[in-house]
Amino acid sequence: MESKNYHEDLSHIRSMMERSSRFISLSGLSGVVAGLAAIIGMGYVCFVFEREGLNYFDGDRITFSKSMVNELVITGIVILIVAVLSGYFFTANKSKRKGLKIWDATTKRLLFTFAIPLLTGGLVCLGLLYHHLFSLVAPTTLIFYGLALVNAERYTLTDVKYLGFCQIGLGLISLFFLGWGLIAWTIGFGVLHIVYGLIMHKKYK
Repeated sequence: MESKNYHEDLSHIRSMMERSSRFISLSGLSGVVAGLAAIIGMGYVCFVFEREGLNYFDGDRITFSKSMVNELVITGIVILIVAVLSGYFFTANKSKRKGLKIWDATTKRLLFTFAIPLLTGGLVCLGLLYHHLFSLVAPTTLIFYGLALVNAERYTLTDVKYLGFCQIGLGLISLFFLGWGLIAWTIGFGVLHIVYGLIMHKKYK
């Protein structure tokens, strides 16, 4: 009987330590919504290319107009906003159900470690856009997003690093097949997010 209580106490202590050192309220459903938003956004981007009579698979041989670049950037921003808002909504609800705080020291550490490579990648992408190296933007976003996920793993669910490795791998591969960058981006931000989100929702619901 005492041995059983001892093991229960140890499990309780481990649970408390995990809650205090890791942000465990990330919702898998937010990944699903983000993935769907990315796929819908990709559909709109394909429409834009078809409307302009361009073939994305020509890679670095495409000439982009300024208005088209602005339209694509706005599309990316809209996808990002949808992903962030859905992430906050589902994560806040999960935190409330579990009786956990969504904003504490662990959350701040998570956001900080996640933001460093993400903001760096954003600045790199701005530089690529400035120099009209548009075909490199999709691979770059995948690589730096993957690095951000791997970097943030220490403060959240350890499974997130596997999503990060997949994003990095897709980004590196698409660097050598520039005409396929949009496909890789759709797989990374769309399909992988949906698959990961469903797995995490089932595993941690």
